[in-house]
Amino acid sequence: MDRRQLLAAAPLLALPSLAFGQPAATPPSLGGPRPAPAPISFPPPTLAMTTVAEGLHIPEAPVVMKDGSVLFVQIEAKQISRLTPAGKVELVAQLEGGPNGLAIGPDKALYIANDGGRFSFIKRGEFNFPGALPADFKGGAIQRLDLKTGKATTLYDTCEGKPLIAPDDLVFDHQGGMWISEYGKARGDGAIYYARSDGKGIKLVKGAMNAPNGIGLSPDGKQLHVSTGRQLLTFDIKGPGELAASTSYPDAVHGALRDRSVADSLKVLADNKVCVCTLIAGGISIFDKAGNTEFIQFDDPMTTNLAFGGADMRDVWVTSSGRGMLRKVRWPYPGLKPAYSA
Repeated sequence: MDRRQLLAAAPLLALPSLAFGQPAATPPSLGGPRPAPAPISFPPPTLAMTTVAEGLHIPEAPVVMKDGSVLFVQIEAKQISRLTPAGKVELVAQLEGGPNGLAIGPDKALYIANDGGRFSFIKRGEFNFPGALPADFKGGAIQRLDLKTGKATTLYDTCEGKPLIAPDDLVFDHQGGMWISEYGKARGDGAIYYARSDGKGIKLVKGAMNAPNGIGLSPDGKQLHVSTGRQLLTFDIKGPGELAASTSYPDAVHGALRDRSVADSLKVLADNKVCVCTLIAGGISIFDKAGNTEFIQFDDPMTTNLAFGGADMRDVWVTSSGRGMLRKVRWPYPGLKPAYSA
């Protein structure tokens, strides 16, 4: 998750002021109890929502399966979970670090962007928020989970001899490779990688980035969409793992979010519009080709991710991380089918 600007906006959400990249610290006593934070209010939700799971610990990265179940992570609990068609939440795997992004690969296994436990978490009022960098943070990895055996293996924890810092999300292309966003832990140390699913090759595609987060591919595979800060970036793709000089957008800047917003995960629609989860504002911004946005309002400042499914790809599962819920809605537009499913 991209959280630097969320922490910078902490006063807007009655959050403590926490420095990006610094260990969490206990605030000094002010000589009395801290007043309760003011309730956070939102406009009415744009779409009718059904809560399909609650009591979760920072849910993220939903993946819709062929049997109607939904896989997702619980970052704070360090778990991969499954919501069954009957509405029961089951444990799939308990992992170390911080499982964050998920995608099904060409071998029907589940691939995981594990941020290594990049964030602490803090409760404020009715919402759970990410906090500062834990003092014992060591770095993350790309992992593969065999869904039949439940065995998890680490595919990559370094690239070109350098440790991965905090992988955040990943998406597969139709050639079987995965594009990976790495959030990092300090300004300018984020990156985009490209890797083989068999664990035999990873390369740095673009470095020196500021906290890249969500990542997705256009329907024709010729563009790479990346969310970061308040921006959506769109890069032209030359080939598997190769970015071309940007001709679609100057400096790859596709568009910006509204004020008082931070970009989180993204998903691409069938028509190549891009849905970017929009923190603080509490919703999802839909970018068209020209960079104009349509905003879908939710009631959680930590509306972090979404996944499309159903016969018409308009059934959508949304992770309401602040409230610890998984919601289901009907989307106005069909989503893009992922390259692989299981």
